[in-house]
Amino acid sequence: MPSSSPPLDDPTRPYQESPHSSPSPASSPLSSSSSSSSSSSSRKRKSSEAPRDSPRTQKRVRSSKPNQKSRKRATPDSDDDWGSDSGDIPCQQLIYRSRSTSAVQSTVGKTRNCAIEADGDPTTTPHVSSYNAVKDLMRTYKAYFSNPKDPEDYSWKPHPVHPPTGELEYPNTDACEEFILLEPKDKDHYNPIMDLERSLYTMVDCYLTPAQQAIFGTLPSDYYSDTHSIKPPPPAEPYPEGPHGNLLRSFQRAIHIRDGPLFSTTLHKINTLIRALKYPSLLRPNLLGDIFLPTPTNELKTAVSSWPNVPKNVLLRVVEENYQRSVGPHVHSLKQYEAFSSTVYGELMPSLVHDILANTNLDQNSLFIDLGSGVGNILVHASLQTGCRSYGIELMPAPASVAKNMVQHFATRCRMWGVSLGDIEVEQGDMLESPRVDELLKEADVVLVDNKVFDERLNEAIRAKFLDLKEGAIVVSLKPFVNAVNARVTERNVDDMSAIFDVQEKTYRSGDVSWGPGGGTYYVHRVDRTGYADVRSRFENSRISGGRRSKTSR
Repeated sequence: MPSSSPPLDDPTRPYQESPHSSPSPASSPLSSSSSSSSSSSSRKRKSSEAPRDSPRTQKRVRSSKPNQKSRKRATPDSDDDWGSDSGDIPCQQLIYRSRSTSAVQSTVGKTRNCAIEADGDPTTTPHVSSYNAVKDLMRTYKAYFSNPKDPEDYSWKPHPVHPPTGELEYPNTDACEEFILLEPKDKDHYNPIMDLERSLYTMVDCYLTPAQQAIFGTLPSDYYSDTHSIKPPPPAEPYPEGPHGNLLRSFQRAIHIRDGPLFSTTLHKINTLIRALKYPSLLRPNLLGDIFLPTPTNELKTAVSSWPNVPKNVLLRVVEENYQRSVGPHVHSLKQYEAFSSTVYGELMPSLVHDILANTNLDQNSLFIDLGSGVGNILVHASLQTGCRSYGIELMPAPASVAKNMVQHFATRCRMWGVSLGDIEVEQGDMLESPRVDELLKEADVVLVDNKVFDERLNEAIRAKFLDLKEGAIVVSLKPFVNAVNARVTERNVDDMSAIFDVQEKTYRSGDVSWGPGGGTYYVHRVDRTGYADVRSRFENSRISGGRRSKTSR
């Protein structure tokens, strides 16, 4: 099962159009789809056909060069609109849909309560442990460690009943996990030793004070480079080293030289220190009998209570742990869909999902919807990063089934780390036919549609549903739901249903998606009916004044 950073749902997310689905007509961008008139509907269909016949317009619509400086320039021969120039107003009064009226500001996220009261015992709720994830595929693993002092020590080799194992304490009370200390034969599959190592480093980095970190030793420099974290400057006065020396350096050395006994001994010392922070009464048992002293608390849980939001390194670690255990074993079956169709499977990587969510201002009172949610990884990511309520719908049975289990497992894993998350709901069904989708779209704050390979009919049908979105709601997609970004207003497009959107074009980096190595473009649409009403008013006034000038010239 793949072990690389969990791709987070679907650039080409599995979706199959319903046989009887078709685009819903709409009468006005300011009205809901239920009040559409037949005359306006026919006008929409007529105007939407024009761009398909115009190669120049199509090229403009799909532009993906954000550095193109000539985009906003209004010229008499500009074709950055949705039809021909037959309906244009005089060139000196050209009107464009503004991109600045509702620009989405970058933010690190709103402050929220990250802590939970419940303990972290994973055995009380559904979950997949690292041990079980490897045990079921033992034949695909091989020995990593050995005993350098005893070549006849076979305890570090694979064994169906007694494989080599190690245990790691997690931050929450009663939370720990057992790992099988083997490496995969295929380097791209899940590596439990690397998983244990990364989780330990994340705990030391994010849950401990500088003084507590000094007891464990120094985090390796590659941890900061791999997580893109900034290494903190050394304190003015170094903290005293722990009684066991630099344990983290010894831990990393054991992995590097593949010394099994050294690894186990060092891990045992590290776990002893973590338990001392989680259960202070173990070091001071006399405190339990003194009713006048406060009950000792888990210091790692206390750390979570002080966070304004879940640190990015913790967020990505929890998401990746869950992906490796709950989704990784099913990756091959998830990709068995027709290539280049609306059901093809692909994923957005956690780095891109994090950036998208950070730019939408979601919080604990928000509703996030993922149309075509695949295995549900973006849903769990959103609910942990922002605390929002998340809903996703997926048509294909295989990813929908994985999503149902994965969401349950994710809740358990969050408890192990002592962090809270918002409610998550997943549904298997057709997004165009689901009553639940129609109900929730009216409440949604952010809607994600990974429509990279959706065909045009499907995109048109989805677009019609957005008429029910509330003012200020955001739609994020891989392909735009408007025929031209920052389009010129003309007779052909002034009543188009997508005119309610104010659109921003953004770029993603290489490695942000699972289906290609290069970067690309995604689109942030904000519902701005007020801005549209102003644009329409200016257009009507310009059309009237233009008509008067034409009569005067005759």
